[in-house]
Amino acid sequence: MADPKGFLTTTREEPKRRPVDLRLMDWREVYEDFATTKLQKQAGRCMDCGIPFCHQGCPLGNLIPEWNTLTWREDWQQAIERLHATNNFPEFTGTLCPAPCETACVLGINDDPVTIKRVEISIIDRAFEEGWVTPEVPSALTGKKVAVVGSGPSGLAAAQQLTRAGHSVVVLERADKIGGLLRYGIPEFKMEKSRLDRRLDQMRAEGTEFRASVNVGVDISASELTSSYDAVVLAGGATDWRDLPIPGRELDGIHQAMEFLPPANRVASGELAESPYSAAGLDVVVIGGGDTGADCVGTSHRQGAKSVTQLEIMPRPPQARSDAHPWPTYPMIYRVSSAHEEGGERLYAVNTQEFLGDDSGRVRALKLVEVRNEGGKFVPVPDSERELPAQLVLLAMGFLGPQKQGLIEDLGVELDARGNVARDKAFKTSLDNVFVAGDMGRGQSLIVWAIAEGRSAAAGVDAYLTGREVLPRPIAPTDRPIA
Repeated sequence: MADPKGFLTTTREEPKRRPVDLRLMDWREVYEDFATTKLQKQAGRCMDCGIPFCHQGCPLGNLIPEWNTLTWREDWQQAIERLHATNNFPEFTGTLCPAPCETACVLGINDDPVTIKRVEISIIDRAFEEGWVTPEVPSALTGKKVAVVGSGPSGLAAAQQLTRAGHSVVVLERADKIGGLLRYGIPEFKMEKSRLDRRLDQMRAEGTEFRASVNVGVDISASELTSSYDAVVLAGGATDWRDLPIPGRELDGIHQAMEFLPPANRVASGELAESPYSAAGLDVVVIGGGDTGADCVGTSHRQGAKSVTQLEIMPRPPQARSDAHPWPTYPMIYRVSSAHEEGGERLYAVNTQEFLGDDSGRVRALKLVEVRNEGGKFVPVPDSERELPAQLVLLAMGFLGPQKQGLIEDLGVELDARGNVARDKAFKTSLDNVFVAGDMGRGQSLIVWAIAEGRSAAAGVDAYLTGREVLPRPIAPTDRPIA
């Protein structure tokens, strides 16, 4: 245990966010530095429970009490060793994960939970600063070749594990830079891309090969892929976005979130002079109340939007955990992200009935109606219709699964009832040497699940290629979060 009285004497504290008026002038991460002495006290709040439910809340099975204690003792090198023992990329989860481990924290039953996520990111940042994150080159090569399709967190985790196991791994990415949604989907203010680049440098030094601008299924056929490599890992994500086919959808100025966010990221990184979908001076409406919608909100603020409104068809969640989501499940509660803190309005229990256009064929407003849930269906509230001005509408309503056209159809792999790529307990698809990990097989989910699935699929691939079982397999494909 860290501090035996820490959970009694220390209250939860997190780093402050930079002032809104300052952070809207740049794309840097929003948090200020957090003093090491404060961080140690926060780590000292961990009770090192007899049954650490934070393990159950984390799909990776992170050894949270161990590295909390080591942080409190200032044993930073051991702390990063224990952190890396279960998580290839704590810098990704430490910035982007919604921290189901914290909602499962035992201290959270009757107090504020431990700031697990803040301790995690601090450990890995310290490790990189001190030069403790070094390439782990395999001692011998197996002679087996593996192709990983997709360079998001799941594909990268699978690639790193397989490279370290001695296989020759190539990661194929259809975008012109490696990283998947980590590169072009996640805004810089949530995770600066320097975090991604330094990890990719480590992976290159370990022997992983990266090939960008390769659209598998177009530039490389499915048959060529499966015949050229001893094993293939499909990790292309859930990219089939949900649309809103209502009257007026054909109007200009209505875009999917993943059409809007990538060019904005390219502007932030200096790759593009200006975005073709700028929110500058416009009334922006974001349809969808999740994290992707919040990313659109924060990006619109930085582009100089006139107003920003985020719509959600569900009612506003409660401020605190309800009986419907008891501890240690992940609760549906009202959360305020940094993007929401920066301005705008959030409307709940509303549905968009129609997009209204001007004489030039561009969207000018939305026709909204309030709704209530009756028998599991959203029913319009009588006399609640109104117009909401909008010259830019962003659809952030989630994803329906992986893109079927192209690679998946050409491979002919079986799909499950939800339209995802079906797999067995070893993450193998219906094809003998093809495996699948992350959102492509699981459906849209959290980054921590993507990394866990990438590690698990790597274990399945290694066992298939060598007959051994040396890589850890932290989860099974049928596992679901505590919710």
